Amino acid sequence: MPKRALAEKRPWLLASLLAGISYYFVRDGQIPGLYLMAWKGAGVALLALYALARHKGADSRQIAAVMAFGALGDVLIELVLEWGAVAFLIGHLIAIHLYWRHRRARLSPSQKLAGIAFAVLIPAISFMLPSDRAAAPGVAFYALGLGVMTAAAWTSSFPRYRVGLGAVMFAVSDLLIFARIGPMAQSALPDLLIWPLYYFGQFLICTGVVGELRRRSATA
Repeated sequence: MPKRALAEKRPWLLASLLAGISYYFVRDGQIPGLYLMAWKGAGVALLALYALARHKGADSRQIAAVMAFGALGDVLIELVLEWGAVAFLIGHLIAIHLYWRHRRARLSPSQKLAGIAFAVLIPAISFMLPSDRAAAPGVAFYALGLGVMTAAAWTSSFPRYRVGLGAVMFAVSDLLIFARIGPMAQSALPDLLIWPLYYFGQFLICTGVVGELRRRSATA
């Protein structure tokens, strides 16, 4: 889509892209903390506004709530890690409810296996990653919600290679966060990949859900 058309038809989406992409390049700058936290949260918060503007209905409000709690988590995690985790977990629970109501009628054996693998392996791997073993149970508890959310997205009737892939990218981003306090503590890779995987994962989830809801409304 030409930039002008994107700006005219999807201004919230364009604003989200500008905020989300630019944050990656300013996050290590000299911007005061409160402004930087607001900048960080803006990318996904604007996705919530995009969802509300592009489709009217309970499902679009629900995916908007998922994005809103994600944005809240982005900000709170900079203040208190646990507060951010709670906000993200609430978002995962809302997403699970949405995806479960829109679960795919028929799944191939490989799709079922993938769903089970996401639900089991994501919390299991997360539990093993922290060097501080006292933190491992809390990490695994959060990651259980993350894993079930990923499985529910993958097996939902929303486009798998947008919504499902976006959920997987979100999960990988969080696994890199856990790896950063464990075996990858000295690696630069987590800092390079965490934000792009997270933001574009949320972007794919939101646009995938909203696009499918609009398609269904148009053909109803």
